[in-house]
This record gives sequence, C-alpha cells and structure tokens, in this order.
Amino acid sequence: MFRDSPVKRRPSRRISVGAVPVGGGAPISVQSMTNTETTDAAATVAQIRALEAAGADIVRVSVPTMEAAEAFGAIRRQVRVPLVADIHFDYKIALRVAELGADCLRINPGNIGREDRVRAVVDAARDRGIPLRIGVNAGSLEKDLQKKYGEPTPEALVESALRHVEILDRLDFHDFKVSVKASDVFMAVAAYRKLATLIDKPLHLGITEAGGLRSGTVKSAVGVGMLLAEGIGDTIRISLAADPVEEVRVGFDLLRALRLRNKGVNLIACPSCSRQEFDVIATVNALEARLEDIQEPLDVAVIGCCVNGPGEARGAQIGLAGGNPSLLYVRGKPDRKIANENLVDEIERAVRAELERRRAPQPAPAPDAVAGTHRG
Repeated sequence: MFRDSPVKRRPSRRISVGAVPVGGGAPISVQSMTNTETTDAAATVAQIRALEAAGADIVRVSVPTMEAAEAFGAIRRQVRVPLVADIHFDYKIALRVAELGADCLRINPGNIGREDRVRAVVDAARDRGIPLRIGVNAGSLEKDLQKKYGEPTPEALVESALRHVEILDRLDFHDFKVSVKASDVFMAVAAYRKLATLIDKPLHLGITEAGGLRSGTVKSAVGVGMLLAEGIGDTIRISLAADPVEEVRVGFDLLRALRLRNKGVNLIACPSCSRQEFDVIATVNALEARLEDIQEPLDVAVIGCCVNGPGEARGAQIGLAGGNPSLLYVRGKPDRKIANENLVDEIERAVRAELERRRAPQPAPAPDAVAGTHRG
C-alpha cells in the first residue's frame, strides 16, 4: 500500500510548463526527449504520443534549424503534452517557436549572443507566459571556465549556471528552471547540492549521457536518487541510450521507489529460488508487458512460494502466493485458488476488475444511513 514519503522537499519557486506545474511543492514531473528528426513531423508526433501513453509529463524536442522550427509548430498542433523547444545559438529560432506554441524554451542565455538578442527572447517568453530552462552541461562549458578550472568540476558547473541566472535576473525574468548535468555521478550530485543552496528556482535533474538501458538506469538511480532523497529536484529526465519510452518508465519507477509519486502498477516480485511453485520471472515479465498501459496506482505482488507469499500478497491490492495451485488475494484477503498455467491471465483479469471497481460510481447511502437523518 502506498505510504507518504519521508522526503522533505526543498522549497522552490513554482513555474508552469504548459499545464504542468514545476516546483513549489508540485509533484515531481518526468520528462523525456524525442530522438527523431524534428523535420519528420509524423515520426516525431508518433514518438511523442508513445511517450504520452507511457505517462510522460513533459517532452523536449530539439530545434536546431528554422526548418525544424516550422515542423515544431506542426507537431505542437497534434499533441497534448507540453513541449520544450531545445535551442542553441540562434535566437531567431527561439522567437519563432515561441510564436508557434512552445511551452518552454531550453536555452543558455550566454550562447544566444548580444544582450539585445537575449532580451528579445526573454521579452517573447514574458509576453506569452513561457518559462525558460537554463541547461548547463559538463561537456559544453564555456571556454574561459574550462581554462579556469582545467576540467569540468562541480564548481565550474555552478559558476556557469549562476552566470546565466544573473542575466535573467538583470532582465527581471524569473520564470525559469536550471539544470547542471554531468555524466559523472559525483560531479552532478555535488553541483546540484551547491546550486540548491544558492537559488530558489526549480531544478531539473539528470545524469547526462548516462549510458545504455541497464548501466544508464543504475547511474541515474544512484545520482538522481541521491538528490531526490535529499529533497532536491522538481523535474527529472533519465538520459538513456535506449527507446525514450524507457526513460519515462525508469523515471516513474524511481519516483515510486522513493514514494514521491504513485503512478501505474507497482509490481512487487520475488527474485525466485528453488522454492518457487511457478516460473516467477516469466510471469512477471509477461505481466509488466500486459499492464504497462495502466496509469492508476496499484500494488501487485507476485511471490513464488508460501513462505513470504501470504504476507506480501496481503499487503497489496492484488497479490499471489505461490502454491500448487497458487492463492490469489484481492484487497488483502484470500479470494480464490488459481492453476499455475493460468496465472498471467487470471492476475491481469483481477487487476482490471479492481480498476473497474474503483472507477464505478459508488451507490448513494440509504436514507437511514445519512448523518442527521431521523425517522420517528
């Protein structure tokens, strides 16, 4: 059963990316980024819709050219999820995507050029209620900072971020979030910890270029997880060299583990051993695939034997304790025995029945049961 998180969140200013609140105690949002050619609007729309179906709160789209900016406008009209336009160097692209409906602009004011260009972008954002994201990355630090520090360091990342923050503060623009990403876990964590003490703006967390699905998930869980457990972070992206949908799934798994968000099926499963009465791994893999469309929070326990099975099953909304046959629990109580060859079908059926029960209108109480009703 979902319990409140013991994490005490860092206070931060709230901004809105489209309809999604970020910071100020809002739920931590999960982002991903498209990897299609933005000029291929159909492919990009299809990927964004897949990310939406996986539960993504926000999606970032790279906009490197004016042609891509025009495609961004066509994409924006076809999807519902808020879109962040990722822009570097050319301020005119930022102005154009602002006109075309971007929900956030990811820029670094320092690489846009002269102050009049930065001011034009900020004014466009201000006029349309569009927030900005300052995105500092260890792989693209300013040359003078590279020379000063010799190599990327937490201090260099923070100094770069504060330069960009100072520009926006000078222009009296405060609706922005900041990231200071590195591929090194300790560097990124140290930079975020320091920055969190210096500004009140929402922080976008990530371990950049984390790696493939397995190694990148581990690095992100360690780095982003450390920060989230300390209350730092308002929105996250798990950067993986994998299908972007996996980034969203891992992001929600991480938040669920820290009890910071409760979305989708929380599958509790034993690692399996010689006591198992059925193939736990195959059953769990099949259930994950079948239940990935579910967005409502639901705990499902699948335990292969009767040692830990009953205890875990009683603590979940739907639970299975392995046996021959196995015993299905619904809302903490034994419900029925199931032949082990039918486990996946029966568990899925029980899960969807429980969700239908939740969604069904509850009957009104009888007149005599209404508080204050008296028949004499």
